[in-house]
Amino acid sequence: MIDRTHPDVAVLDGPQQVAEALADAFVSEARGAIEARGSFYASLSGGTTPKAAYGLLAQPPRRDTVDWNAVYIFFGDERCVPPDHPDSNYRMAKEAFLDSVGIPAGNVHRIRGEEEPSEAARRYAAEVAAALGGTPHFDFIMLGMGPDGHTASLFPGTDPLTDDDMLVRAVYVEKFSTHRITFTPRVINNARRVVIAVEGLPKAPALYAVLRGPYDPTLHPIQIVAPPAGRLTWLVDKAAAAELPTK
Repeated sequence: MIDRTHPDVAVLDGPQQVAEALADAFVSEARGAIEARGSFYASLSGGTTPKAAYGLLAQPPRRDTVDWNAVYIFFGDERCVPPDHPDSNYRMAKEAFLDSVGIPAGNVHRIRGEEEPSEAARRYAAEVAAALGGTPHFDFIMLGMGPDGHTASLFPGTDPLTDDDMLVRAVYVEKFSTHRITFTPRVINNARRVVIAVEGLPKAPALYAVLRGPYDPTLHPIQIVAPPAGRLTWLVDKAAAAELPTK
């Protein structure tokens, strides 16, 4: 469980500062992992704040401080759309920074959202296991949080531990009447570092409920994120933190 009494929460002035902190966390973890183990395995997220962070990673000085040949990119979730679709998380990350940093194409592992959902999940789980083993330990997992307390594609209404022996699963999201592909908590909570970026006043009630309210991950799935041997950091702007105690 998250230690919601003393969580690692950094409250920053606004969305730009959150994006900068997220980009800096990526760079710091990449440099540390490459120095320690020779490679950096990262899982990316969709969303406005990550997109802004990706734009920063695509530019000097951050771009020039990472050995991109040693970086391996995965995605924590994906919509069931082709890779060139406007809603594709892969397409967003590709256009925002992957095309600009010289990362080898073979180092980028996308979820095949154009395939039948259960097959896409099975195939991606096998790809993750081939790269990182049956109990994968990502160096860095980037997440966001929706106003309903969801993260990745773990949405309210279903116990996020359902089928948690799996690495990746296809979920049907009732509110959008579509399937999505997502990492399970098993993958997320085995990471060495998880960073959750949250910005905007509409997310303030959910952030308060997640950090200060009752523990109910079926209602607020992001509460399940608690890496026992890793570091969890929340990067939030003042608007999102509006309902949190100041002390």
